[in-house]
Amino acid sequence: MNRIFGWMPRIASAMAQGPWGGKNDGPDGNDGQGKGGDGGREGGPRNPWTQPGRPSGPKGPSAIEELLRRGKESFGQGGGGGFGNLPPRPSGKALWPAAIGILVVLWLVLTCFHRVGPQERGVVTLLGKYSRTLSPGISLTLPAPFENVTTVDVEEIRTIDIGSTRAESENLVLTGDQNIIDLAYSVRWNIRSPELYLFQLSDPDASVREVAESAMRSVVASVSLEDALGAGRTEIEQQVEQRMQEILDGYKSGIRVQGVAIKQADPPTAVNDAFKAVSAAQQTAQTYLNEARAAAQQVTAKAQGEAAAFDKVYEQYKLAPDVTRRRMYYETMEGVLANVDKTIVESGNVTPFLPLPELKRRAQANTAQGTTTEGGQ
Repeated sequence: MNRIFGWMPRIASAMAQGPWGGKNDGPDGNDGQGKGGDGGREGGPRNPWTQPGRPSGPKGPSAIEELLRRGKESFGQGGGGGFGNLPPRPSGKALWPAAIGILVVLWLVLTCFHRVGPQERGVVTLLGKYSRTLSPGISLTLPAPFENVTTVDVEEIRTIDIGSTRAESENLVLTGDQNIIDLAYSVRWNIRSPELYLFQLSDPDASVREVAESAMRSVVASVSLEDALGAGRTEIEQQVEQRMQEILDGYKSGIRVQGVAIKQADPPTAVNDAFKAVSAAQQTAQTYLNEARAAAQQVTAKAQGEAAAFDKVYEQYKLAPDVTRRRMYYETMEGVLANVDKTIVESGNVTPFLPLPELKRRAQANTAQGTTTEGGQ
């Protein structure tokens, strides 16, 4: 540093004695000022390195010399202070070496020690090339810019929404039976390999979106409209997830697909009303079919029960025909005469016919008449 500032005045002096001449190089020996001291208009060219408005005597410093003097004082070389505005040490030496040392220590501490969180991984690059991956904890690397560390959260579940549930935005997809539906679905994914995620794909988010759209269209193109609208949603989601993972693994993207969820599967807005009418008619027809099947099952079950009962009676009839025949007669007569208002008693010395229902009605009428009379009194 002393050598540099020692040579600078010599360089400035040489520049001051450049093509305009030095202080005593005038043609008339009067310091290049000519007669009358008018700055060389008569005796030679004026020195451009001298400060205007100052006397041009031999003791006047040039502008560059003044600038170099101030620079030496600011760096503590010429009786001034220390580095910048730093005061000098008690020994008289400048403090700028200590300040530089502190800056170097801070640089090493801040760029060599790295803290990686539990859900993160640190990807280390050596001069821009992948070097290694840091596990969670405190790790040590070379200082920047030799080695740089990029932390990546590998546990965060990222979500990409494709399509929209709003009517003004449609995501039309063609089904296998040449129908069109409006699909809205979401894809959940996270990072499996941070080094591949950072360096293999230029835009991982856009790649995941494009792969999801490609896989969904490919799977829906192989199913019918009915399956896409409700019956086969679960199977479609599983197939799309599997196909996406295969494609991303082929790209070496370092991405793991966590799942695909279909949020909406509707016909296009232009035919939505007609489609709803057709769906209502199909549901009504399906309801009638279900009711008919239920009635048929009831009739079949009743017939099967009667047939089973008849089989049991027949088995008893084969064992005791007379007893079974009499029992069937009694059960039949009981069922026939249950609602008849006549009672017949077959016995000697007793009136064969007793009008019991008539007597019962008369008794009830007499009871009602007595209650009316008591109320009138």
